[in-house]
Amino acid sequence: MALSHINNPRNVGPLEGATHYGVAGVPGDGPFVQMWFMIEGKTIRKGTYKTYGCPTSIASASLIAELVTGKSVEAALSLTETDIKALLAYVPEGKEDCPPRVIHAVQSALGGFS
Repeated sequence: MALSHINNPRNVGPLEGATHYGVAGVPGDGPFVQMWFMIEGKTIRKGTYKTYGCPTSIASASLIAELVTGKSVEAALSLTETDIKALLAYVPEGKEDCPPRVIHAVQSALGGFS
């Protein structure tokens, strides 16, 4: 799964018309992930991302943007770094910080959802 998202990242870039935005890390200062979501009602209609980091960061962000599209906000917020690691099937040693960074970006965007 990770190679698929590394070789063919999906949902990259800012989302025009996004209703929610979150970030983990500091853009321009080391690894970071930005997430944009378009939410209608309590459903995520579209999710996109921008990341600066290694291939594992790209794979993690691409995966989660694809995974949450069409899901409820509650379902997106219930995802954990363990879920992302399991779905990627492989996270190289030293890159274990990538899945949690993506989860934090999602939480940053959706944590205040009401």
